[in-house]
Amino acid sequence: MNETLHAFDFERQFDDRAANEWFQVNSGLSFVFSGTYAAGIYFGRVFMKDRQKFDLRTPLMLWSLCLAVFSAIGAVRTSWYVINLLSSDGFHQTVCDTAFFGDPVSKFWAFAFTISKVPELGDTVFIVLRKQRLIFLHWYHHITVLLYTWYSYRDRVAGGCWFMSMNYTVHAVMYGYYAAKAGGLRVPRPVAVLITALQIVQMIVGFSLMGLMFRWRDEVHCVANTNNLIYGSVMYLSYLLLFSSFFYQSYIRGAAGPDHKRPMKRE
Repeated sequence: MNETLHAFDFERQFDDRAANEWFQVNSGLSFVFSGTYAAGIYFGRVFMKDRQKFDLRTPLMLWSLCLAVFSAIGAVRTSWYVINLLSSDGFHQTVCDTAFFGDPVSKFWAFAFTISKVPELGDTVFIVLRKQRLIFLHWYHHITVLLYTWYSYRDRVAGGCWFMSMNYTVHAVMYGYYAAKAGGLRVPRPVAVLITALQIVQMIVGFSLMGLMFRWRDEVHCVANTNNLIYGSVMYLSYLLLFSSFFYQSYIRGAAGPDHKRPMKRE
């Protein structure tokens, strides 16, 4: 794998062992960030209750564009790892793989993905300050993904290459859509439908991978953390149900309000 992929200097020089040691000690900070996030939502909405909403279109466009570019680069680098592993060792190994966290190319992007779940909480700041409707799926997703991702990186769980490359890819498209909308471009409605459909597919694949890892967890080369598998399975299943409901309400039944008719974040 190392000979097949070329790494930029900053990727190769990234110290993944030091990063993992930091998470071994500080993974509990994810609960602090989650609690602060939840409190920020509550007090932010109280603060904005009797105030005029902010426009923030330009900051939102720049914010979304930055996340779209970051996600696109991450998608290319991590997907390249998955494709090469598939071609050399087969699907089974991609599901059970943990070398992803230490590979010269992907080790930086695994770390960047994990850390990015904290600044991504900023998505909600725009919703609160613009006084848009904040649905359960939005904040529930942010909190549960942050917790799961931090502990998964700490434990270097199997399947990380799939979960991260899928998420990077969907986020690249989704944040690109947000940037275009904030920039005033008229994006055809089918694009929003497609993004939500991609998110649902991601949940189906993620839940299926959890099942495979649970089945193969006792194999010598497929060691999996049972607690992580249980948490991850419940998380993906809940996302699948919530995104499917969102899709039905927004694009089939058509009963949702205008603030709902936009693709939501998945994991």
